[in-house]
Amino acid sequence: MTDIRLNKFISDSGFCSRREADRFIEQQKVTLNGRVAEMGTRVKPGDKVLVSGKLIKASASNKSDRVYIAYNKPIGITCTTERHIKGNIIDAIGHRQRIFPIGRLDKPSEGLIFLTTDGDIVNKILRAENAHDKEYVVTVDKAITDSFVKRMSSGVPILGTVTKRCKVTKVSDHVFKIILTQGLNRQIRRMCEFLGYNVTKLKRTRIMNVTLGKLQPGQWRNLSTEEMNEINQAVAGSSKTSVKVDQANAPQQPKAKPQKPKVDSKSPLAKYHANHKSNTDNKRSDGPSFKPKSGASFRPKKR
Repeated sequence: MTDIRLNKFISDSGFCSRREADRFIEQQKVTLNGRVAEMGTRVKPGDKVLVSGKLIKASASNKSDRVYIAYNKPIGITCTTERHIKGNIIDAIGHRQRIFPIGRLDKPSEGLIFLTTDGDIVNKILRAENAHDKEYVVTVDKAITDSFVKRMSSGVPILGTVTKRCKVTKVSDHVFKIILTQGLNRQIRRMCEFLGYNVTKLKRTRIMNVTLGKLQPGQWRNLSTEEMNEINQAVAGSSKTSVKVDQANAPQQPKAKPQKPKVDSKSPLAKYHANHKSNTDNKRSDGPSFKPKSGASFRPKKR
């Protein structure tokens, strides 16, 4: 093994994903040869790496030993590798190798999720630029209208942005299918809430070319060779990680005056802000305002 970045060394070992490794390093839970490690540190052959006191072993170079599984996550299981959390996904599966999830599903949600020992493919799949399909079946508390389908499809303002256009299909009065290429926090639930609906059931049925098939809640299977070949082809042009700049050593650039981004006046985000401004204006007093001249004083008249 040549020297490699610390987060890659940890993820390649199968301990966790590279993103989680970064978090452990930031929280100063990683030591290298007895000293607290810093982001960007490189590991050399013979170095001793511990995460939260646990020794991390170098990964085997043989990729055939790596694990890729599809799991039908039941409601109530939490997508975390933290073993002290009750109902964590690692204990739920009970795999003999140390695996970690690719992405996540909310605790109240169910359905398909990938788990692996391969840190490289995790980062490739998670990169938003790859725009990989994820399909969900969603049940809501009210009858689904044509207007709801249209607005969900065209984009909904949540979390300070407007969601990307997506495909939404009505299945029945209270059930619809949606195909996303984004992964915003609780995205579908937030989109529905904005339009006045509450999600009562959410199930992911497909990721890229892999479907749930006959997997029952709580069951898992190894991804087939054909499925992995298609996935590897789909992420072939993806960078493993995004580029990060060392701010401490980066050359200082003059600060540019922030400019307000242009928003299409007909977009959902523009309408949202317009309504918000209108509601705020309605709360203001409509009475006349008077600004006294400088130095002027006012005393009540004696009666």
